[in-house]
Amino acid sequence: MTTGAASPAKPTRRWAMMRIGAYLAIGIIAMLSLLSAFENRFVYFPTRADQDWFEPTTLSRQDVSLAAADGTTIHAWWMPKSGADVALIYAHGNGGNLSHRAPWYEMMQQKLSVSIFAFDYPGYGKSTGSPSEAGCYASAEAAWQWLTTTGGFAPSRIILFGESLGGGVVTEIATRHPCRALALYSTFSTMPAVAKELYLVLPTESLMRNRYDNLSKIATLRCPVFIAHGDADRMIAPQHGQRLFDAANEPKTLFWIPGADHNDAMRPEMVEALGEFLRRTRPL
Repeated sequence: MTTGAASPAKPTRRWAMMRIGAYLAIGIIAMLSLLSAFENRFVYFPTRADQDWFEPTTLSRQDVSLAAADGTTIHAWWMPKSGADVALIYAHGNGGNLSHRAPWYEMMQQKLSVSIFAFDYPGYGKSTGSPSEAGCYASAEAAWQWLTTTGGFAPSRIILFGESLGGGVVTEIATRHPCRALALYSTFSTMPAVAKELYLVLPTESLMRNRYDNLSKIATLRCPVFIAHGDADRMIAPQHGQRLFDAANEPKTLFWIPGADHNDAMRPEMVEALGEFLRRTRPL
């Protein structure tokens, strides 16, 4: 009596499972490679000037062209305020372009009595190139160099202000140069930490090239630090602001914006709180 050919069944099932596992592994590797290749599209959302541009009628400004270290041409607005001996460098968030913040510049000028220098990142507005972490830093460095040379402002008379992504940009500049103060508005602790909260299943901590490690950098700074964050922020959770505040050195303050979500308009009370902090830490 013979048992026939049934015995090879187990090896066949084992090889089938191995093939399925191999296909899954290849699929996951391919997906992660694709995400890595297109990472910047998940981080930066530039609006070119030919797509949307706002020309304010009540804001006095001068167009400035900057040459970044990598050869990129960076467009900026210089908005001097008569009688002001303090300037504020404004680094905006990851969407739109510098023209979209025009009403905020006007409000900050009025309430803080400062001149403002706002710049775009590569690929934003009228700037050339494509955005990257290094490119954003280079843009801010070019803005700093213009303001301290052509603008004639001493570092002790320059406030670094960053909105969301821009907070990561100016935090890097604060590690390179002394300044009057660093102000972070709705900024994250690190870029991978935000990505992990938004994309739970992806290994962002190990894969992301865009780091913006504000948490470790802010602990090294000795300038006054002002942090403002909406307590209802659904994109960059409030704990990011708390972590940055905890890591920062004195003098520092944390201003919670009640009921504010991430993309809400800038509120006057936040700007007023920044002005009070500046007066308290070192009179303007």
